[in-house]
Formats: sequence, C-alpha cells, structure tokens
Amino acid sequence: MQTLVSKLGLGAAQFGLDGGGAPARGRTPETEVRDMLGLAAKAGLGLLDASAASAHGEDVIGGVMPRPTPFGVMVKAPRGDRGPVFIEAEIRSSLVRLGVQRAHAIVVQSAGDLFSAWGPLMWEQLKAMRDDGLFHRVGISAYASDDPVGLARRFKPDLIQVPVSLLDQRLLIDGSLTSVREMGVEVHLRSIFLNGLLFLPPHRVPSQIQGAAARLSRARRLIAEGRSDPLQAALGFALSRPEANAVIIGAATAAELSAALAAAASPPPDLDWDDMALDEPEALDPPRWRAA
Repeated sequence: MQTLVSKLGLGAAQFGLDGGGAPARGRTPETEVRDMLGLAAKAGLGLLDASAASAHGEDVIGGVMPRPTPFGVMVKAPRGDRGPVFIEAEIRSSLVRLGVQRAHAIVVQSAGDLFSAWGPLMWEQLKAMRDDGLFHRVGISAYASDDPVGLARRFKPDLIQVPVSLLDQRLLIDGSLTSVREMGVEVHLRSIFLNGLLFLPPHRVPSQIQGAAARLSRARRLIAEGRSDPLQAALGFALSRPEANAVIIGAATAAELSAALAAAASPPPDLDWDDMALDEPEALDPPRWRAA
C-alpha cells in the first residue's frame, strides 16, 4: 500500500491561513499546518500543492515546513496581465517565501487565462523560466468543461490538474485522462471528495441538487454494504486510477489528515466504482451549490 500512499499530495486550499476557518481546539492555523506537514513528510507524501496559498500563507508554510524540504512544492502562476517583469518577480517571491530554490511545478490556476490577450506570452515566459531552472514543470489547473485533451494538445503542458472523484467520473468515462497520459502529460487528480458531497447525509444535501439525492444515498449504501466508508472509498477509487500520477487531497486539521492517511493506507475496498458515478450536471458543479 505504500506505493498508493506515495501518490498522495497535500493541498493548501483548506489550511485556513487567511482567516478561512476557525482554529481547532484552540490551536492556531500555524500549529495545524506544522503538524500536517510533519505528518505528510512522515507518511512519504511526495507533493505539497501551495498554489492556493496567499503571500501570507506562503510565509507561514515556509516557516513551518520540515527541512530539508521533503516535498516537491507546486506554486501558483500569477496572472500575466501585468507583464513579464511582474510575473517573474512574483514567482521568485513565492519561492523565497516558501523557502525553496526550485519548485516542482508552477500551475496556471485558470485555463481561461491562456486564451486571453496576454495568455500566449505568459505561457511562453513560464516555459522559459522552467528551462532556466526555477521549476521542473509547467502545469494547468482545469475543469472538465475546459477540455483537458484540447489543452494538452494546444499548450503541451508538463502536467494537468483536474477534478475527478468517485462521484465525478466524466473525464474517465470519456477517455480524456487516458488521452492526456498518452501525450506524456502528468495527471493530478483534485477535488476527489467533490467538496464533501459524498459525506453529506441525505437531509443535508443542498436543495439545488436534490435530484442527485437518491443517487448519493445509493452510493453511500453500496459503500456500507462493501464494509467500507466514504473516506476510504473516495481515496481508494482515486489512488487506484492508473491514469493518475498524483492525487491531491486537502485537510483543515492534523486530525483530518491523519484520518485520510490511515484510510489511504488501507486496502482499497472491492466496490463497483462505475455504479457510483453521478450524471447530474448541477451536482458535478460545486460552485452552484456549495454556498447553500
């Protein structure tokens, strides 16, 4: 199982370093992040995705990260509308704040930026900075609606991050991820818990997606009948995907991360994955319902 656990990466989106969450049990967010990074390093996680972190968040992460840095660190590409000097300065500042000389990857957060007036120049600059040694890979964070196969063909990124989960299997069903991998592009799965939708009891399913409630209940029943739980099932599904080079998970506390690591280290449950996929567009688009 160590091979599967080693595919895990830790994302910073839920770290709560900018007031996004209340400290647990009186602990500061900085303490939680220190403990989470320690747990991740001990478990052998290979990646730390800091691309969601602000400048303050990068400072905190850099200040509490184990040294020497055990992770391949991923950072966020700045928007290119302020010109190449700004782009390079921001990237170098991120590396300084995180305390790394070279990042594993820099990730464009919105595929739409690449199609803007300044997108092509920004992309060329990022590739040039990669070739100069500031990072190993240039990547794109994309949604299913962004056409990851088309992005891979046009821009030839080194990696693509996409939302794939037990409930959202669109990019697996249509063969997109297989096609992307065949082009030599590294694939990272993110949003593997679909914003926690799999964990919600029926009475808490947002009203906007009540049409998916019966399907969700059936998925939870199948998981229980397979003597598993939603956390183990979600991780087992994502980690067992041959299309994925890495699986990025988020956690708000060390306790949450510890539970995820324990679930990931367990043998994947023997479940009919295909029978759990949702096909309701609204349910597969969290911005439509997660604020409910």
